[in-house]
Amino acid sequence: MKSEAQHNVTEFYIYGLSEIPELQLPIFITVLLLYILIISGNLTIIVVIWGSSHLHSPMYILLLNLSLIDIAYTSNILPKLLNILLTERRFVSYVACMVQLYFFIALASIEVILLAAMAYDRYVAICQPLRYASLMSLKHCAGLATSAWVIGLLDPTGHMTFVSKLTFCASNHINHFFCDLSPLLKISCSDTYKVEMMNYIVGTLLTLSTFLLTLISYVLIIFAILKIKSAEGRYKAFSTCSSHLTCISIFYGTIICLYMRPASSYYPEQDKIFALLYIVLVPLLNPIIYSLKNHDFKDGVKKILHKLTL
Repeated sequence: MKSEAQHNVTEFYIYGLSEIPELQLPIFITVLLLYILIISGNLTIIVVIWGSSHLHSPMYILLLNLSLIDIAYTSNILPKLLNILLTERRFVSYVACMVQLYFFIALASIEVILLAAMAYDRYVAICQPLRYASLMSLKHCAGLATSAWVIGLLDPTGHMTFVSKLTFCASNHINHFFCDLSPLLKISCSDTYKVEMMNYIVGTLLTLSTFLLTLISYVLIIFAILKIKSAEGRYKAFSTCSSHLTCISIFYGTIICLYMRPASSYYPEQDKIFALLYIVLVPLLNPIIYSLKNHDFKDGVKKILHKLTL
Protein backbone atom coordinates (compact mmCIF):
# COMPACT_ATOMS: atom_id res chain seq x y z
CA MET A 1 0.00 0.00 0.00
CA LYS A 2 2.85 2.32 0.89
CA SER A 3 4.62 1.61 -2.39
CA GLU A 4 1.45 2.34 -4.37
CA ALA A 5 1.01 5.66 -2.58
CA GLN A 6 4.56 6.63 -3.41
CA HIS A 7 3.82 6.12 -7.09
CA ASN A 8 0.84 8.46 -7.14
CA VAL A 9 2.63 11.78 -7.55
CA THR A 10 0.10 14.59 -7.67
CA GLU A 11 2.52 17.52 -7.97
CA PHE A 12 6.12 18.37 -8.79
CA TYR A 13 8.55 20.75 -7.12
CA ILE A 14 10.24 23.04 -9.68
CA TYR A 15 13.70 24.26 -8.67
CA GLY A 16 13.58 27.27 -11.01
CA LEU A 17 16.64 29.16 -12.18
CA SER A 18 18.00 29.60 -8.65
CA GLU A 19 16.96 28.84 -5.08
CA ILE A 20 19.04 31.68 -3.58
CA PRO A 21 16.51 34.14 -2.03
CA GLU A 22 18.55 37.25 -2.83
CA LEU A 23 18.55 36.42 -6.55
CA GLN A 24 14.79 35.90 -6.96
CA LEU A 25 13.84 39.57 -7.47
CA PRO A 26 16.67 40.47 -9.92
CA ILE A 27 15.95 37.32 -11.95
CA PHE A 28 12.20 38.07 -11.86
CA ILE A 29 12.72 41.61 -13.19
CA THR A 30 15.08 40.36 -15.93
CA VAL A 31 12.73 37.57 -17.06
CA LEU A 32 9.70 39.90 -16.94
CA LEU A 33 11.43 42.51 -19.12
CA LEU A 34 12.53 39.84 -21.60
CA TYR A 35 9.00 38.40 -21.72
CA ILE A 36 7.49 41.85 -22.35
CA LEU A 37 10.01 42.46 -25.16
CA ILE A 38 9.25 39.06 -26.72
CA ILE A 39 5.48 39.58 -26.64
CA SER A 40 5.59 43.19 -27.87
CA GLY A 41 8.14 42.44 -30.62
CA ASN A 42 6.30 39.44 -32.00
CA LEU A 43 2.89 41.13 -31.70
CA THR A 44 4.32 44.01 -33.74
CA ILE A 45 5.37 41.53 -36.44
CA ILE A 46 1.86 40.00 -36.50
CA VAL A 47 0.00 43.35 -36.56
CA VAL A 48 2.21 44.88 -39.26
CA ILE A 49 2.02 41.83 -41.55
CA TRP A 50 -1.72 41.39 -40.98
CA GLY A 51 -2.43 45.08 -41.61
CA SER A 52 -0.16 45.58 -44.64
CA SER A 53 -1.48 44.14 -47.89
CA HIS A 54 1.93 44.40 -49.60
CA LEU A 55 3.30 41.99 -46.97
CA HIS A 56 0.75 39.27 -47.75
CA SER A 57 3.37 37.09 -49.44
CA PRO A 58 4.61 33.58 -48.53
CA MET A 59 7.75 34.80 -46.73
CA TYR A 60 5.80 37.11 -44.43
CA ILE A 61 2.92 34.66 -43.89
CA LEU A 62 5.47 32.12 -42.62
CA LEU A 63 7.08 34.83 -40.48
CA LEU A 64 3.66 35.67 -38.99
CA ASN A 65 3.21 32.01 -38.06
CA LEU A 66 6.69 31.95 -36.54
CA SER A 67 5.81 34.97 -34.37
CA LEU A 68 2.61 33.24 -33.22
CA ILE A 69 4.68 30.20 -32.23
CA ASP A 70 7.24 32.35 -30.37
CA ILE A 71 4.48 34.02 -28.34
CA ALA A 72 2.85 30.67 -27.51
CA TYR A 73 6.24 29.04 -26.84
CA THR A 74 7.36 31.57 -24.24
CA SER A 75 3.86 31.98 -22.75
CA ASN A 76 3.81 28.24 -22.06
CA ILE A 77 6.85 28.56 -19.78
CA LEU A 78 7.74 32.10 -18.65
CA PRO A 79 4.50 33.09 -16.79
CA LYS A 80 4.85 30.05 -14.48
CA LEU A 81 8.55 30.81 -14.01
CA LEU A 82 7.67 34.42 -13.12
CA ASN A 83 5.11 33.16 -10.60
CA ILE A 84 7.73 30.90 -8.99
CA LEU A 85 10.23 33.77 -8.78
CA LEU A 86 7.69 36.20 -7.31
CA THR A 87 5.77 34.00 -4.88
CA GLU A 88 8.30 31.21 -4.16
CA ARG A 89 5.47 28.73 -4.79
CA ARG A 90 7.43 26.11 -6.64
CA PHE A 91 4.88 23.31 -6.78
CA VAL A 92 3.00 22.51 -9.99
CA SER A 93 0.29 19.88 -10.32
CA TYR A 94 0.95 16.67 -12.23
CA VAL A 95 -1.69 17.58 -14.84
CA ALA A 96 -0.30 21.13 -15.32
CA CYS A 97 3.19 19.67 -15.72
CA MET A 98 2.01 17.23 -18.39
CA VAL A 99 0.12 19.98 -20.23
CA GLN A 100 3.22 22.21 -20.21
CA LEU A 101 5.37 19.33 -21.50
CA TYR A 102 2.87 18.55 -24.29
CA PHE A 103 2.75 22.12 -25.58
CA PHE A 104 6.51 22.52 -25.22
CA ILE A 105 7.12 19.52 -27.52
CA ALA A 106 4.28 20.48 -29.89
CA LEU A 107 5.33 24.11 -30.32
CA ALA A 108 9.00 23.17 -30.77
CA SER A 109 7.95 20.70 -33.49
CA ILE A 110 5.88 23.33 -35.28
CA GLU A 111 8.81 25.74 -35.13
CA VAL A 112 11.33 23.37 -36.72
CA ILE A 113 8.90 22.67 -39.59
CA LEU A 114 8.27 26.42 -40.10
CA LEU A 115 12.02 27.12 -40.11
CA ALA A 116 12.49 24.45 -42.80
CA ALA A 117 9.60 25.94 -44.81
CA MET A 118 11.21 29.40 -44.56
CA ALA A 119 14.53 27.97 -45.76
CA TYR A 120 12.75 26.38 -48.73
CA ASP A 121 11.05 29.71 -49.46
CA ARG A 122 14.45 31.46 -49.58
CA TYR A 123 15.85 28.66 -51.78
CA VAL A 124 13.04 29.07 -54.33
CA ALA A 125 13.31 32.89 -54.23
CA ILE A 126 17.08 32.87 -54.88
CA CYS A 127 17.65 29.68 -56.91
CA GLN A 128 14.33 29.39 -58.79
CA PRO A 129 13.09 33.01 -59.05
CA LEU A 130 11.15 32.44 -62.27
CA ARG A 131 9.19 29.59 -60.68
CA TYR A 132 8.62 31.32 -57.33
CA ALA A 133 5.02 32.31 -58.07
CA SER A 134 4.06 28.70 -58.88
CA LEU A 135 6.18 26.87 -56.28
CA MET A 136 5.43 29.25 -53.40
CA SER A 137 1.92 30.48 -54.10
CA LEU A 138 -0.22 31.60 -51.17
CA LYS A 139 -2.09 28.30 -51.50
CA HIS A 140 1.13 26.29 -51.15
CA CYS A 141 2.26 28.55 -48.30
CA ALA A 142 -1.04 28.02 -46.45
CA GLY A 143 -0.61 24.26 -46.95
CA LEU A 144 2.90 24.33 -45.48
CA ALA A 145 1.79 26.39 -42.47
CA THR A 146 -1.27 24.19 -41.83
CA SER A 147 0.83 21.03 -42.13
CA ALA A 148 3.32 22.43 -39.61
CA TRP A 149 0.57 23.06 -37.06
CA VAL A 150 -1.15 19.69 -37.58
CA ILE A 151 2.07 17.62 -37.47
CA GLY A 152 3.36 19.61 -34.49
CA LEU A 153 0.19 19.16 -32.43
CA LEU A 154 0.14 15.41 -33.16
CA ASP A 155 3.88 14.92 -32.60
CA PRO A 156 3.86 14.72 -28.75
CA THR A 157 1.20 11.96 -28.69
CA GLY A 158 3.76 9.16 -28.46
CA HIS A 159 5.86 10.98 -25.87
CA MET A 160 2.87 11.72 -23.65
CA THR A 161 1.55 8.16 -23.89
CA PHE A 162 4.78 6.74 -22.45
CA VAL A 163 5.46 9.59 -20.01
CA SER A 164 1.97 9.20 -18.51
CA LYS A 165 2.89 5.61 -17.58
CA LEU A 166 6.04 6.60 -15.68
CA THR A 167 6.15 6.45 -11.90
CA PHE A 168 8.01 8.92 -9.70
CA CYS A 169 8.46 7.02 -6.46
CA ALA A 170 11.98 8.30 -5.78
CA SER A 171 11.44 12.05 -6.04
CA ASN A 172 9.07 14.71 -7.33
CA HIS A 173 11.74 17.44 -7.51
CA ILE A 174 12.44 18.70 -11.05
CA ASN A 175 15.83 20.38 -11.28
CA HIS A 176 14.80 22.75 -14.06
CA PHE A 177 12.70 25.88 -14.52
CA PHE A 178 9.87 24.08 -16.33
CA CYS A 179 8.54 20.56 -16.97
CA ASP A 180 11.01 19.34 -19.56
CA LEU A 181 11.43 15.75 -20.71
CA SER A 182 15.02 15.08 -19.58
CA PRO A 183 14.61 16.12 -15.91
CA LEU A 184 11.33 14.17 -15.71
CA LEU A 185 13.08 11.02 -16.96
CA LYS A 186 15.90 11.66 -14.50
CA ILE A 187 13.61 11.45 -11.44
CA SER A 188 11.47 8.54 -12.65
CA CYS A 189 11.94 5.14 -11.06
CA SER A 190 10.41 3.44 -14.12
CA ASP A 191 12.23 2.03 -17.12
CA THR A 192 12.55 5.07 -19.43
CA TYR A 193 13.82 3.10 -22.44
CA LYS A 194 10.56 3.45 -24.44
CA VAL A 195 10.38 7.20 -23.85
CA GLU A 196 14.00 7.67 -24.85
CA MET A 197 13.55 5.55 -27.97
CA MET A 198 10.47 7.59 -28.89
CA ASN A 199 12.54 10.75 -28.42
CA TYR A 200 15.29 9.45 -30.71
CA ILE A 201 12.83 8.23 -33.37
CA VAL A 202 10.87 11.48 -33.44
CA GLY A 203 14.12 13.44 -33.25
CA THR A 204 15.45 11.59 -36.29
CA LEU A 205 12.25 11.78 -38.31
CA LEU A 206 11.36 15.38 -37.52
CA THR A 207 14.20 17.44 -36.06
CA LEU A 208 17.05 15.98 -38.10
CA SER A 209 15.00 15.68 -41.29
CA THR A 210 13.90 19.33 -41.14
CA PHE A 211 17.45 20.32 -40.21
CA LEU A 212 18.83 18.46 -43.25
CA LEU A 213 16.22 20.07 -45.52
CA THR A 214 17.19 23.47 -44.14
CA LEU A 215 20.90 22.69 -44.53
CA ILE A 216 20.49 21.48 -48.13
CA SER A 217 18.47 24.60 -48.97
CA TYR A 218 21.23 26.84 -47.67
CA VAL A 219 24.03 24.90 -49.38
CA LEU A 220 22.20 25.39 -52.69
CA ILE A 221 21.56 29.06 -51.83
CA ILE A 222 25.25 29.67 -51.09
CA PHE A 223 26.30 28.05 -54.38
CA ALA A 224 23.75 30.21 -56.23
CA ILE A 225 24.97 33.37 -54.48
CA LEU A 226 28.62 32.61 -55.31
CA LYS A 227 27.68 32.46 -59.00
CA ILE A 228 26.40 36.05 -58.92
CA LYS A 229 29.06 38.21 -60.56
CA SER A 230 28.53 41.56 -58.82
CA ALA A 231 29.45 42.05 -55.15
CA GLU A 232 26.32 44.13 -54.66
CA GLY A 233 24.15 41.34 -56.05
CA ARG A 234 25.79 38.75 -53.78
CA TYR A 235 25.31 40.99 -50.74
CA LYS A 236 21.65 41.64 -51.56
CA ALA A 237 20.94 37.94 -52.07
CA PHE A 238 22.72 36.91 -48.88
CA SER A 239 21.03 39.63 -46.79
CA THR A 240 17.62 38.11 -47.57
CA CYS A 241 18.52 34.88 -45.77
CA SER A 242 21.28 35.80 -43.25
CA SER A 243 18.78 36.63 -40.49
CA HIS A 244 17.01 33.29 -40.88
CA LEU A 245 20.36 31.49 -40.89
CA THR A 246 21.30 33.14 -37.57
CA CYS A 247 18.08 31.99 -35.88
CA ILE A 248 18.21 28.41 -37.09
CA SER A 249 21.87 28.09 -36.00
CA ILE A 250 20.95 29.00 -32.41
CA PHE A 251 17.71 27.01 -32.37
CA TYR A 252 18.95 23.77 -33.93
CA GLY A 253 22.28 23.93 -32.11
CA THR A 254 20.68 24.00 -28.67
CA ILE A 255 17.88 21.54 -29.54
CA ILE A 256 20.29 18.90 -30.89
CA CYS A 257 22.73 19.33 -27.96
CA LEU A 258 19.94 18.99 -25.38
CA TYR A 259 17.67 16.27 -26.73
CA MET A 260 19.61 14.01 -29.07
CA ARG A 261 21.33 12.21 -26.18
CA PRO A 262 20.62 9.70 -23.36
CA ALA A 263 18.74 10.93 -20.28
CA SER A 264 21.71 9.82 -18.14
CA SER A 265 23.80 12.69 -19.55
CA TYR A 266 21.45 15.36 -18.16
CA TYR A 267 23.40 18.20 -16.44
CA PRO A 268 20.92 20.61 -14.77
CA GLU A 269 22.84 23.88 -14.61
CA GLN A 270 24.29 23.56 -18.11
CA ASP A 271 20.94 22.50 -19.57
CA LYS A 272 19.14 25.47 -17.99
CA ILE A 273 21.47 27.83 -19.87
CA PHE A 274 20.94 25.99 -23.17
CA ALA A 275 17.17 25.97 -22.60
CA LEU A 276 17.14 29.73 -22.03
CA LEU A 277 18.83 30.21 -25.41
CA TYR A 278 15.99 28.73 -27.44
CA ILE A 279 13.12 29.65 -25.09
CA VAL A 280 14.12 33.31 -24.62
CA LEU A 281 16.92 34.33 -26.98
CA VAL A 282 15.47 33.05 -30.28
CA PRO A 283 11.94 34.54 -29.78
CA LEU A 284 13.60 37.78 -28.67
CA LEU A 285 15.90 37.98 -31.70
CA ASN A 286 13.37 36.92 -34.35
CA PRO A 287 11.44 40.25 -34.52
CA ILE A 288 14.70 42.23 -34.48
CA ILE A 289 16.70 40.44 -37.15
CA TYR A 290 13.75 39.79 -39.46
CA SER A 291 12.66 43.44 -39.50
CA LEU A 292 15.72 45.58 -38.73
CA LYS A 293 17.08 45.65 -42.30
CA ASN A 294 13.83 44.83 -44.07
CA HIS A 295 12.67 47.84 -46.07
CA ASP A 296 9.28 46.29 -46.93
CA PHE A 297 8.58 45.68 -43.25
CA LYS A 298 9.65 49.23 -42.33
CA ASP A 299 7.23 50.56 -44.97
CA GLY A 300 4.52 48.43 -43.37
CA VAL A 301 5.26 49.93 -39.94
CA LYS A 302 5.06 53.46 -41.37
CA LYS A 303 1.70 52.71 -43.01
CA ILE A 304 0.30 51.23 -39.78
CA LEU A 305 1.50 54.27 -37.78
CA HIS A 306 0.03 56.61 -40.41
CA LYS A 307 -3.36 54.88 -40.12
CA LEU A 308 -3.26 55.14 -36.32
CA THR A 309 -2.49 58.87 -36.41
CA LEU A 310 -5.35 59.72 -38.80
